[in-house]
Amino acid sequence: MTSETGPSRPGASWTGASWTGVPAEHPFGLHTLPYGVFTDAAHPQPRIGVAVGEAILDLTAASAALLPEHASLFSGGSLDALLAAGPASWSAIRAALRRWLSDERHAAVLTPLLVPATEVKMQLPFTVADYVDFYSCEQHVTNVAQILRPGQPALPANWRHLPASYHGRAGTVVVSGTPVRRPSGQRRHPDGTVTFGPSTALDFEAEVGFVVGTPSTLGRAVPLSGFAEHVFGVCLVNDWSARDIQFWESVPLGPMLGKSFATSISPWVVPLAALDAARIHPPARDPRPLPYLDDTGAEPWGLDITLQVRLNEMLISRPLFRRMYWTAPQQLAHLTSNGASLRTGDLFASGTVSGAAPGERGCLIELSWNGATPLRLADGSTRSFLADGDEVSITATAPGPAGSTLGLGEVHGRIRPA
Repeated sequence: MTSETGPSRPGASWTGASWTGVPAEHPFGLHTLPYGVFTDAAHPQPRIGVAVGEAILDLTAASAALLPEHASLFSGGSLDALLAAGPASWSAIRAALRRWLSDERHAAVLTPLLVPATEVKMQLPFTVADYVDFYSCEQHVTNVAQILRPGQPALPANWRHLPASYHGRAGTVVVSGTPVRRPSGQRRHPDGTVTFGPSTALDFEAEVGFVVGTPSTLGRAVPLSGFAEHVFGVCLVNDWSARDIQFWESVPLGPMLGKSFATSISPWVVPLAALDAARIHPPARDPRPLPYLDDTGAEPWGLDITLQVRLNEMLISRPLFRRMYWTAPQQLAHLTSNGASLRTGDLFASGTVSGAAPGERGCLIELSWNGATPLRLADGSTRSFLADGDEVSITATAPGPAGSTLGLGEVHGRIRPA
């Protein structure tokens, strides 16, 4: 783990060298090894893969040859069985992968199973069971309050006491690269009239998602200490938002149609174990959380992740995840605190990652200050919200072992007309 004042990189003695020729410092080097699902022209049936540099190791075939006791986890065309297998299996498989890729004795078997990433089509990596989106970045909440409710308190009365969230629509979670159709819905105009039509305030939200592996029992809360027993890994999330639809419908019960039309996730799920060197202490909390959320003195689960947001290939923001007020273990503990159970494939997202400076804001409503200061793009055009044809790309990196950089992949999508 690391701290804000003094990083300490576990695994400093491990070089990360591979006979594949992938540099140890590559974002998808042996310190990352994310899992995904892919197809290619030769094999139309989905297979499980592991990203190794610019290639993908066909783990469905590799496990049959080298890890037969776990091969059934990779035969179903999705990560579902692997997610459900639990921490002992996750650890054993990751250790095997690192052994295979660092020991040249396995090259003869594995070399034919390395497929260039440019030749595949990535698929939705797992069956999304439930989807919850949190609202855990204090600066995002503050920015939006200043935009919409100037002069009023920025934080709701409950915000520092619990991780606020809404329950989203699992059926509209799509893999990166899936086009996003501009949604239609009701919106209220400044003169008070209400109309139905295509959203004119379509936005993105840069987030980090957490993928649940092992389920929990209905009626039993998952404590903070149970986080790593249930959560398999992380992905990147773009929580597309139609602001005009969202703001009209959100009183009194919160977002629905303004969010439910599409949520994009990256095709690669990075195991929690890969993020050991990125763990940091979260910001100080005041007031001290209630006991079931109180992580004082516990192993820290803040994460030193830097996101990069591009609009039509232009870098427009670098949100910093390390400033998130509520951590993923706290979000999971709160999500289950009433006895709600987890299912394999549950996805919960952090909420928009943002900052005080314009170059750190994680959505267009903040970047353009709701249209008051439109964002100027490289071609000279401006944006208050997304136009048809716009493409949004979100990538992220984090510290890896021995001073390396770990990649979290990319989630991107292009807007199609209503």
